Amino acid sequence: MKDMDDIPAMMQALGRSARDAARALAIAPAAQKTAALMAAADAVWARREEIIEANGKDMAYGRDKGLSDAMLDRLMLDEARIEGICAGLRAVAGQDDPVGEVLAEWERPTGLSIRRVRTPLGVVGVIYESRPNVTADAGALCLKSGNAVILRGGSESFHSSGAIHGCLVEGLVSAGLPQEAIQLVPTRDRAAVAELLTMTDYVDVIVPRGGKGLVGLVQREARVPVFAHLEGIVHIYVDAAADPKMAMEVVLNAKTRRTGICGAAECLLIHRDIADTLGRDLIEMLIAAGVEVRADEGLSGIAGTVPAGAEDWGREYLDSIIAARVVDGVQEAIGHIARYGSNHTDCILTEDAAAVELFFAEVDSAIVMHNASTQFADGGEFGMGAEIGIATGKMHARGPVGAAQLTSFKYQVTGRGSVRA
Repeated sequence: MKDMDDIPAMMQALGRSARDAARALAIAPAAQKTAALMAAADAVWARREEIIEANGKDMAYGRDKGLSDAMLDRLMLDEARIEGICAGLRAVAGQDDPVGEVLAEWERPTGLSIRRVRTPLGVVGVIYESRPNVTADAGALCLKSGNAVILRGGSESFHSSGAIHGCLVEGLVSAGLPQEAIQLVPTRDRAAVAELLTMTDYVDVIVPRGGKGLVGLVQREARVPVFAHLEGIVHIYVDAAADPKMAMEVVLNAKTRRTGICGAAECLLIHRDIADTLGRDLIEMLIAAGVEVRADEGLSGIAGTVPAGAEDWGREYLDSIIAARVVDGVQEAIGHIARYGSNHTDCILTEDAAAVELFFAEVDSAIVMHNASTQFADGGEFGMGAEIGIATGKMHARGPVGAAQLTSFKYQVTGRGSVRA
């Protein structure tokens, strides 16, 4: 590879290598890809002390940059989280291989037999911020789906991502697959991102995983197609017919389990009929758990709340903060979500089947939930093993993007000497 100071040349070299590797991966047997992922999981566990040491450097860097506690939580790796990374790699390894799956087949009166078959996309570019586990998740899913991948992690996770990437390469080599199948951009220089976004000769799709600033930059600058993963402005609507005990448990988990993930609840909508009863209990519970509640006029009389401003609606806090307001019913809740949501994940808590039906039909988000914590908005929890992100657009992939969503298809047409009249 050319000198790292020549960013365009370095990125072009990565692209050429990835394109060559993609051709090999497209025809790699399923067993070979599985072996690579299992070996990578073993390597991550064997090298966990090395990864934790590398993560310590990133944590120090993040503190010096002034990252919030929630962002530092995203960045932090300990033995339990590394065990989770290993489990994710093994889960993806154990999934059915999507490449070659016959999606549909039919016969035509002309004698043609037609099949629609899953194929890899080719080369995927993944740009992500401070979560080093994305290195493993994205690498694994791209490999499983027969795609080469170029990973560009955030500057905060530079050392952690590098250590995890080394384990993925170890897995590839042990299985006899090209190590260029999973490449990590070896610089913090942001010029590398600008190059990756315009490498139309080598990259087939870009997946940004991060905050609004990153995704906006990618959408503005990319010449390569993009799977958009916008911010998680996640709403929970507590209906008048909600089960009180369930609502208390779900709302607390949705907000506080991990505040820095995209599935964390950011806005609580409460039916007016229960504002002074269950609504008050919910607000007081969140405050007692250390959450700052920014409340509208209908809830501002509750001790400990902070008055909400116009900027609090449609905001992703990624912190121990939640906006809360009173609505007149499910229709007003749907209207609020339509105006302020990000089409990521939204939830209704109720025992009223008609309200659920209306909410599910009219809320146009990638994930719509009923009586469940929004923290389940995760590819692993959906049975995908892992996810490369949650796509909030409507083209090609939507919701958690797993291995199957990283494929396209082609038509295989067989004739019997068929000619067209």
